[in-house]
Amino acid sequence: MMFTFRIAARHSIAVAVVKSKTHKVTAINARFLFGVTVQGPRTFSIDVKYGKDRNVILMGCPGAGKTTLGRMIAKSLSMPVVDIDDDHLEPSWKTTVGNKLSEVGPERFLQLEGEALLQFNRHKTVISLTGSNPMHQEAMEHISKSGIVVFLDVPLQDILNRLERMKVDRIVGQRPGVSMADILKYRQQFYEKSYDIRVICAENDSLESIADKIMKALERFDDRQGYVSSRNSKNAESDQMNLNQVIRKGLAGDGGLYVPASGIPHLQTTQWNRLISCSYQERALRILEQWINPTDLSHSNLKSMIDSAYDSFNCNKVVPMVHLERNQYLLELFHGPTASFKDAALQLMPQFFREAVKCESTRYLILVATSGDTGSAVLDGFSRYSGDSNQSVMVLFPEDGVSEIQKVQMRATPGDNAHVVGVRGDFDFCQTAIKKIFNDVTLISHLRENYNVKLTAANSINWGRLLPQVVYHASAYLDLVNQNVISVGDPIDICIPTGNFGNIQGAVYAKAMGIPIRRFICASNNNNILTTFLNTGIYDLRNRSLHQTISPAIDILKSSNLERFLHLVTGGDSRTVCQYYKSLETQKYFEVSPEILKKIQTDVIAGTCNEQECCETIATVFKETGYLMDTHTAVAKVVADKLNTGDIPMVIAATAHYAKFAPHVLQCLGQSVTTSDPASQFKQLAALKPRPLLHPELSSVVSKPPLHHSVIDGNMQDVIKEIVKFIQRSG
Repeated sequence: MMFTFRIAARHSIAVAVVKSKTHKVTAINARFLFGVTVQGPRTFSIDVKYGKDRNVILMGCPGAGKTTLGRMIAKSLSMPVVDIDDDHLEPSWKTTVGNKLSEVGPERFLQLEGEALLQFNRHKTVISLTGSNPMHQEAMEHISKSGIVVFLDVPLQDILNRLERMKVDRIVGQRPGVSMADILKYRQQFYEKSYDIRVICAENDSLESIADKIMKALERFDDRQGYVSSRNSKNAESDQMNLNQVIRKGLAGDGGLYVPASGIPHLQTTQWNRLISCSYQERALRILEQWINPTDLSHSNLKSMIDSAYDSFNCNKVVPMVHLERNQYLLELFHGPTASFKDAALQLMPQFFREAVKCESTRYLILVATSGDTGSAVLDGFSRYSGDSNQSVMVLFPEDGVSEIQKVQMRATPGDNAHVVGVRGDFDFCQTAIKKIFNDVTLISHLRENYNVKLTAANSINWGRLLPQVVYHASAYLDLVNQNVISVGDPIDICIPTGNFGNIQGAVYAKAMGIPIRRFICASNNNNILTTFLNTGIYDLRNRSLHQTISPAIDILKSSNLERFLHLVTGGDSRTVCQYYKSLETQKYFEVSPEILKKIQTDVIAGTCNEQECCETIATVFKETGYLMDTHTAVAKVVADKLNTGDIPMVIAATAHYAKFAPHVLQCLGQSVTTSDPASQFKQLAALKPRPLLHPELSSVVSKPPLHHSVIDGNMQDVIKEIVKFIQRSG
């Protein structure tokens, strides 16, 4: 059922038309009842299942406790309750469910059960479905339109134990020779495609505990506060920005970064325990469901996106955990199509973006500043998933600040909707230029009015880009449990080579979700402004210049995602965060209070690695273990060694494949590099027989001819000219 509204601008009156009936609702009540905010004259539609005038529908296996839980939830919500078996099927059939099953047989029973459910119509009721209702597709589509379907994801062994206690030895659809466990596993596919909210139930969870989880899930579902800017200035957007809006916009109107308005979702230790045996894709779905309201993105769409994204990785574990030495483990984040950790997010984020703009006729230009890896990952992701020609990507990179192989990757990108531009300047200029462009109202209006083009970002300033990074940090912990290195609840440390702070911020959010990370170790190279800040509380760009190093992806002085971290550590104090960044912009300096610094240092420590240490570590680790690291993972390894107490497992984020930085890696190993040809360098690396093996996609891309040749000076005027030229050409 669909409600259509016309909101009057002055009187804030909503007229709701439902079939032939008309109801007047104030705009305030429209928000309360239907979860939307109305500003000015507007017509909009809303599905009744997402309003307050809706059913709560409990779904799950036989033995999941739906009947008892239905009564408990109904009491808490002060709503009537209906059990489909007892209150609808048996009165309709005038016989017991068991008698009906014996009379007609399992296949006919499912059909009759579905037909009966199609005749069921109730509102504002808690409904307990039968375990077999979801197996009738048409009936489930009918009932799900009337409210929120809550899937009780109860462990299989708990279900089997309950059915045994209830002396149930046979359920609908079970044939001779098919075990109860097998038929329950078969049914899982129907539950997985029919829900709005998944409630992850722990092993041996009490019904009271499950009821509490359901109530919290419903509360989270109804919390439509959306996202706010980390600066949240008076002139910024309201706090009702939804996921699609923040993905489309990228950067907030006040220059801040979007963060969830209602806090961070949390899973209990016993719930994390349910994810240990899951695949990476299954973990990603369950974790991201905690963050993403199904009114923004349905679970079925989310699942499809996740499956597509990680099918492109050349490892079936997606991001495997590899033991290095002693208590150190490498989280291999480079098995995606462009061989860096950026793929874990940028095979998913373009799909988020496609969903966010699917109903718009506006053209979008995705602007990207890259220190090397982001550019190729964005180009690859959007070329796979953009879906139409209304999305174009323009990448700015420091011409002399990335590896030759990274240049080859970006410049070989085909398509009229891609533009790759080298800049005579450093990464900080590229990133600052894009932020300034996003805040240039005159330019934005010009592009919109003359070319029907909107600008957005795919860097980790975009929430849709950062969110998937939470998953692999949580998955790393679960892998250590699965490998019997630790037990659920044991702490770990994690060390990450850090430039823009996005990767480490993903780990921070994973801890906030309940992953027991004791310490985050921020590893810097010679551009150690983050190390200085984390140790002193002073962020000082005065008299600082960027050093070009052999680990260019972290050659950064302005760490964008530090802003999200500061918003979190200050307890969401957007006024203070705004003051920090206003000071950084005007004075190139800010300092946090001693109280905030103490909070920071409770969880985060930092260290620095110089060029010699990086090279020596690559050589030593390869000699002793046969494992070959890239020049960024080596930075983390050096700092991990310096700050490692050795008492708990240390996860080191391996952020890129060594072949992306072949010349430097070969030189660190004492090999002479006699050619600039990447293919020859790869052969030289392969001859060393390192582990891991060469990356197949890298090996193929280096043979492709360059298609982009633009190089511009590092000034705003030239950047803007290049943007306009590209829009005109691609339009």
